[in-house]
Amino acid sequence: MSSAGSRLPRPAVEQLARLVPLDTLSPGRLEEVSASAVVERGARGTDPLAALKGGARSVYLLQGEILLVYEKGGTMVIVGGTDDARHALNRRDAPLVRSKAITDVELLVIDSDMLDVLATWDGVAAAAVTGGPEPAIASAALRGGVLAQLPPEHIDELMQRFARVKVRRGDVMIREGEEGDSYYVIESGRFQVERMIGGVNVLLAELKALEAFGEEALVSEAKRNATVVAITDGDLLKLGKADFDQLLREPLLHRVRFKEASARVRDGAVWLDVRYPSEYQYDKLPGAINVPLSEVRNMFAVLDRSRDYVVYCQSGRRSAAAAFLFAQQGFRAWLLEGGLWAAAKRD
Repeated sequence: MSSAGSRLPRPAVEQLARLVPLDTLSPGRLEEVSASAVVERGARGTDPLAALKGGARSVYLLQGEILLVYEKGGTMVIVGGTDDARHALNRRDAPLVRSKAITDVELLVIDSDMLDVLATWDGVAAAAVTGGPEPAIASAALRGGVLAQLPPEHIDELMQRFARVKVRRGDVMIREGEEGDSYYVIESGRFQVERMIGGVNVLLAELKALEAFGEEALVSEAKRNATVVAITDGDLLKLGKADFDQLLREPLLHRVRFKEASARVRDGAVWLDVRYPSEYQYDKLPGAINVPLSEVRNMFAVLDRSRDYVVYCQSGRRSAAAAFLFAQQGFRAWLLEGGLWAAAKRD
């Protein structure tokens, strides 16, 4: 949008339901679009689409008249409220050279990737078997990272294989020291993560709707390293280990050998050492950043998401868990296969 544009109240669901392809979305999906969409005003005589060239956003004309000049030749005047205005102005199959607001205009701006994710979820939801989780549980989690990177067929399978579990306040969902057999996504309610440290039960974190737990033991093939207790009534989505490995772990763990990993680092990726600081100081790789596995979740808001990361530890066990956690949050993370033991061989 041009810097001269002014922000207006968010669009009504009824307004969105008239637009293409939003008219195919369920009411719940339209509410999500409304919550994140932006409506801006463009002044008469300006080019209100100038700032959107090359951006991953879809723009619709809600009110006013606008002239579009196409890259392949030709022009078109779009009037708000007409059938032509039901479609995005900046369609990928018809690139624009410029636009001109014939009158003052109101434009709706939507993130195209988000729209595609929502459409994908509604599409696969229609094919999901009866008894699977309701699709509304997952779209926000998708945009957060974990499922957004999966192929649609994996999303379809996940919707069928998740089982909903009702929990009561005080229920222990996983216990420190036990074998890991399931992965959980919180649909509703709040849960606390606890760990025994020096004989004292220490509260580590509180989890809420759309957050996940249980993945670390499954990915690293180790015992549970913490206890998770429900602090309110709620609902969980539970995925068994075999389904987790097939549909989440393997698609999200991008493994690289040391030679390829080093090439990525030369091209700008960053080594991420997830061992203890004492191990890191002893034999870290050149330029590596130390983020111990226990601190990974605290780094989601700190690390630069525009960078690529190669995650390593001694054997590859801890780094597998860390790489999965980062990938689950939408980071571009690669796992150094075999860890430093393999790197020592320069495979």
